[in-house]
Amino acid sequence: MSYQVLARKWRPRDFSEVVGQEHVVRALTNALDSDRLHHAYLFTGTRGVGKTTLARVLAKCFNCETGVSSRPCGECSACRELDEGRFVDLIEVDAASRARVDETRDLMDNVQFTPARGRFKVYLIDEVHMFSTHSFNALLKTLEEPPSHVKFLLATTDPQRLPVTVLSRCLQFNLKRVSVDDIAAQIEIIVTDEGMSADAGATRLLARAADGSLRDALSLLDQAIAYGAGTLETDTVQQMLGTLDQDRVFELLRALAQGDANGVMEHVAQMAAQALDFSTGLGGLLSTLQLVAKSQLVSGYAHPELSVDDQLKQLGELLSPEAVQLLYQIGLVGSRDLPLSPDPQAGFEMVLLRMLAFRPADRPDSGSDGGGVGRTVPTLGDAPAPVPGSAASAQESEPAPLSSRQETAPEIPVEQPAPPQQPVDAADAAPPALEPSEWSRVVQSLDIAGLTRELASNSVLVSVDDDVIRVRLSNGHAHLNTAKTSAQLRAALSAYRGRETRLDVDLGEGAYDTPAEIAVKVAREQKTAAIAAIEGDPNVQSLLDAFEAVIDHDSVEPRSTGVDSGA
Repeated sequence: MSYQVLARKWRPRDFSEVVGQEHVVRALTNALDSDRLHHAYLFTGTRGVGKTTLARVLAKCFNCETGVSSRPCGECSACRELDEGRFVDLIEVDAASRARVDETRDLMDNVQFTPARGRFKVYLIDEVHMFSTHSFNALLKTLEEPPSHVKFLLATTDPQRLPVTVLSRCLQFNLKRVSVDDIAAQIEIIVTDEGMSADAGATRLLARAADGSLRDALSLLDQAIAYGAGTLETDTVQQMLGTLDQDRVFELLRALAQGDANGVMEHVAQMAAQALDFSTGLGGLLSTLQLVAKSQLVSGYAHPELSVDDQLKQLGELLSPEAVQLLYQIGLVGSRDLPLSPDPQAGFEMVLLRMLAFRPADRPDSGSDGGGVGRTVPTLGDAPAPVPGSAASAQESEPAPLSSRQETAPEIPVEQPAPPQQPVDAADAAPPALEPSEWSRVVQSLDIAGLTRELASNSVLVSVDDDVIRVRLSNGHAHLNTAKTSAQLRAALSAYRGRETRLDVDLGEGAYDTPAEIAVKVAREQKTAAIAAIEGDPNVQSLLDAFEAVIDHDSVEPRSTGVDSGA
C-alpha cells in the first residue's frame, strides 16, 4: 500500500478528534443533539485549522444511517464512503476553479433533485470568497430558501470578501489558530503512534513554525522525519527550519546587553556560515525579549523549562525593563524593514547595530539606572528654570531666529527642595513625621530608582503606625508591587526614618493624588505658563508676523530644574 501523508492519515473523522476548536465543536454538537439543523454553515479561519475537516464531519453527522447525531457510527456504508471521499450526495466545489456564473447556475439547477443515497444532499463549497459577483447572485436565492433535503457548508480564509447578503444567510463559525501547546501535544501523539522518538524541543520548534496551522505542522513533521531518518531531535529540526537555537539567542542578547559589537558580529557570521534564515532569527530574538520582559514584570512567572527560566532571569538582571522594551521595538521595526534591505544579512546586522547604538534616555531622578516601566512622567523635581520676563526689561535688539524646541520658560517663583533626610540614630532623635499630604516630598527625597521609584510615585500614603507604613496602590499599577521593589522601598523608608520600618502595600484608590499624578499636573501647568510667556514676547510676535507663522505648542518644553512640587 502506498504511503499516506500524515496530514491526510490523521485528519479527524469525528468531533472528538478535532484539535483546538472546542468552541466550534461545542456549538455544532449541541445543535445536532437538539435537532436544530440550519440549512447553511460558514466556516472561516486561516489555512490548516480544520474548516473543510469540520464540514466533512458535519456532513457525516447529517447522513449517518443510524440517524442525525453528533456521534456518527463510522461503520455504516454512508460513514465509510464519506471517510473515503466517495459519497455521492456530498458535492465538493472548489470556488477558485468554478467561479464562473454559468457553472454556479448549473450547480443550483441540480439542487431540486433529492439525494441518491443519503438523508441530505450536502454542498461543500471551499474558498467560497473566490466566487464572482454574478456567481454569488446566482447562489443567493437558493442559499436563502433551499429545499429541505439540501445543506450548504461554506469555507473561506477571507470572509471580508463575502457579500453581507451571503453572511446573513449562514451560521458563521470562526476557527482560531491552534495554539503551540495543542500542536505540540498532537505531534507527540502522532510520533508515539508512528513508533518514533522525538524530544520536547523538536516538537515545540515544529509547533511554533506551523504558525497556528495544524496541517502545516503535520507537513513539517513529515519533512522532519525524512530529514532526521525517523528521529526528531532539536538540533536536526533547527537545521531543517534554519532557525537559531535558544542558547545562541541568549548569547546574542548577552552580547547586546554588554555592548560587545565584535561578539554580535561573530554570531552573525556564524549564522551566515550555517545558512540560517535571518528573518526567522530576528523573530526568535523578539520572542526571547518578550519572555525577558514577562519574567521582569509579571510576578510569579516561570518558564516551563528550568534552564531557559534561569537564563531569562540572568538577562533580566543585565537589561533594564526600559532597555528590553527599546530592543523589542527596534527589532519589530527592523523585521518590517528587513525585506527592503540590500540582502537579509545586511538588514539583520543593521538591526543589531541599532540595538547597540541606542539606549533608553537617563532619567533626571534615577541617574543611569534606566529602570522603570510604563509611561514616563515628569518627576517631582522637574520645574522650569527662572528666566527673564518679557522684553519690557530687555535691551532693544534684533529679533533672534526662533528655535524649534529651545523655547524659554516663564519666570515662576519656585521653592528649593529640602535636602534628603539622612539616617539618624533612633536613640538621638524621633523619626521625621510622615503625613499623607507630604508623601510626594518624601518620595522625592528617597534614594530609589527604576521600578522602586515607580512603585513609590504611583502610591499614596494611608497611615503611619509606629514602625508600620501603609501605602495604597491602584489596581492598574499592581504589577509594580513585587518582592524586590517593596523590599527596596522599605529599606529606603527605614533609612529615611532612621529606624527599621515595615511596609504594607494594599490595592485601591487613595484620597490624595499620587506623586506621579502631581508631577503630571505640575508639568501641564509649567507648559501652559511657558506657552503664555512665549506668546507674550514681542520678539516672538515680530517673527510670527514677519513670516506669517504660528507657534507649534507641542514643541514647547519648559526647562527643568530641581524643584519640589509639593503636595
